[in-house]
Amino acid sequence: MALSSSLFSGISGLSSLGNAMQIIGDNIANVNTVGFKGSTFTFQDLLSQSISTQSGTAQVGRGTAIGDVSASFEQGSFESTGSTTDLAIGGDGFFTLREAGSESLFYSRAGKFRFDNDGYLTNPEGYVVQGWRLDDQGENIGSMTDVLLDSFTSDPDPTDNVTIITNLDSDAVGHHTAPTFLAHDWDATSGGMPSDKYEYQSTVKVFDSLGSTHDITIYFDKEQGSSTWQYAIACNPNEDSRAGAGGVTQGLLARGKINFSESAGTILPNATDFTMDTYDPSAGSWTPVTPNTAGYLEFSPDFLGGAGGSTVMNIALDLGSHFESAWTNAALTTTQYARSSSTIFQSADGYGAGDLKGVDVDVDGTMTGVYSNGQLIPLYRVALAKFQNVQGLHKEGGSLYRQTRESGDAITGDPGTNGLGNISPNSLEQSNVDIANEFVKMITTQRGFQANSKIITVTDQMLAELINLKR
Repeated sequence: MALSSSLFSGISGLSSLGNAMQIIGDNIANVNTVGFKGSTFTFQDLLSQSISTQSGTAQVGRGTAIGDVSASFEQGSFESTGSTTDLAIGGDGFFTLREAGSESLFYSRAGKFRFDNDGYLTNPEGYVVQGWRLDDQGENIGSMTDVLLDSFTSDPDPTDNVTIITNLDSDAVGHHTAPTFLAHDWDATSGGMPSDKYEYQSTVKVFDSLGSTHDITIYFDKEQGSSTWQYAIACNPNEDSRAGAGGVTQGLLARGKINFSESAGTILPNATDFTMDTYDPSAGSWTPVTPNTAGYLEFSPDFLGGAGGSTVMNIALDLGSHFESAWTNAALTTTQYARSSSTIFQSADGYGAGDLKGVDVDVDGTMTGVYSNGQLIPLYRVALAKFQNVQGLHKEGGSLYRQTRESGDAITGDPGTNGLGNISPNSLEQSNVDIANEFVKMITTQRGFQANSKIITVTDQMLAELINLKR
């Protein structure tokens, strides 16, 4: 009968609107949940019932039901934090997480991550963040894996190149004339190079393979009556561990000459205008040096004294000029100008051992270790994933999603590539729930619920009137 059918229509409205209120309540409850994505709902009418009318048959609706509940994956606002491992995704994509103790993967927009006591980067529930290990150039290595800090020290790197850019005073008188050499004045037994035998000196620190530092000093002196400068390269005699080193020559590494243009004040181009001879203490001889493949002259100290010369270092000397078919001066190069001798720039590559001080994350997901020796070493790249149908993902709680047949397989990639968003470090994505919108939905849902309850009470009154007909 129509009256009983209207009861069930009212019940369907109460049931559907009750479920709708549950969705609204869940959205409002998670208004402060990191990475939460609010749900939206739609209603649909039920299959209609056919009835007879004067004009034939007609259809009468039988009520309503929840037609669809879908997540809204709109971008939430970002909150700045003080932790570099708090990550937010600007754009599409999900963080990929592995459940501890299994190989199951889950996906999340909540990027509140921390390193645990085993070095794994995890979320508060212990799920491990996935990414790619990086090589020294910051390129991905192998397949996606756990982000794990397993190296808390930076290995030392010996010095390969020394750059010393100086201006040598063209008005200097000098202490030597050809063919005598400045290097012959070195006397390790009486303090090294006498101060009255050179015009200028510059010292730079270099690193050996164990990370210890050593001073390398270059002494300069002008040949009298010319634009030629001599130089001698030496280290602390007590640190000279080359085979045969000892006596007055201990610590003396190399010697050479530099010819400058009298008009331009820069190193001249011919192969003989910048020369170097290295000293071999075991043979007591000087050996001419030819430029290496990069066009620089090298000297060879040994601070560790390894067997068979295994710890001998080859250090290139860069004075701001390199040899191709001729000596070619860079924009910043050693000069001979009429002003006091000075060091304009000096540096040496290599570094000592260092301890991990912290981790920085870039917009492309690159995690870089910051070490106490000043090195910045690429460690991992955080992986992101996307899906053909995000509405097909299954909510697991804890701001986690699981892929399903409807969502399709995860498509993983580097942040900022293939439609994936960028990483925002020191940030957390907040819930995308709009409270004002939810309150409006709450009002309309409440009024709808009241109206459907009236259907039941009125129908009940009509049934009572029907029963009273028998009185």
